[in-house]
Amino acid sequence: MIAAAAEDNALGKDNDLLWHLPDDFKRFKRLTSGHPIIMGRKTFETFPKPLPNREHIIITRDKDYRTDFNDCKIVHSLEEALHLVRELPLSYIIGGGEIYKIAEPFSNKIELTRVHAAFDDADTHFPEIDLNTWVLTEEEYHPKDEKHSYAFSYLTYVKKESEKN
Repeated sequence: MIAAAAEDNALGKDNDLLWHLPDDFKRFKRLTSGHPIIMGRKTFETFPKPLPNREHIIITRDKDYRTDFNDCKIVHSLEEALHLVRELPLSYIIGGGEIYKIAEPFSNKIELTRVHAAFDDADTHFPEIDLNTWVLTEEEYHPKDEKHSYAFSYLTYVKKESEKN
């Protein structure tokens, strides 16, 4: 899984992010390029067009949902999405909140950008990270600056061996 979430786990409001962090966008692009990205329909619809160099797997309950973009596959469950990537060494769950929640048990790593702020008006949240299941293995702090309105940290969590499927 890969996400950016505030200290209170806020992800967004009205299908939009609550912050603009250019360095986080660059990191997201670097990590996910060349790999399938799995997302809910609402997350997909926040993009003006599919992100380059990534196969998009869109999960929706709407059996009639279609897209005109070639690099997109539509599925109707997380299990279907995971089946499509089962032979690949790496794929990313990119949201939204509901998808993160159902995908967490199937995930083995979380790349989290922790935005050092809280957003009371958020309507979408990242699930709480259970430190009995996950171990923080990397942490890199970035202060607020002229391009970033908030300080943030890149956090990498790996599922504990005893919790892996």
